[in-house]
Amino acid sequence: MKNHRRPAWISAIRRTLPLLLVFTVVLLMATDVLACPTCKDGLAESDPTSQAQARGFFYSILFMMAMPFVILGTFGSAAYYSIRKSREGQSNAPKDVSL
Repeated sequence: MKNHRRPAWISAIRRTLPLLLVFTVVLLMATDVLACPTCKDGLAESDPTSQAQARGFFYSILFMMAMPFVILGTFGSAAYYSIRKSREGQSNAPKDVSL
């Protein structure tokens, strides 16, 4: 009896196919997302004040969504560089050779 092994690319396709199918179904089922009522009404009107208010809401939402990434990135970078500096200081320290 021979031991028939499948090529690696077939097993890779079998692993990724369900994820690809789920992703495709989600994309096909997606519909248009309606904005909040204030933004929707502001954009529908031709009044510059209403449009400016809707644009302000839009940018404030972008700002609020970006803040967690900025904060985590700042603290993460500070921790990374602090640890890296400490390790470089330890590796460059003179070694005590006692006889």
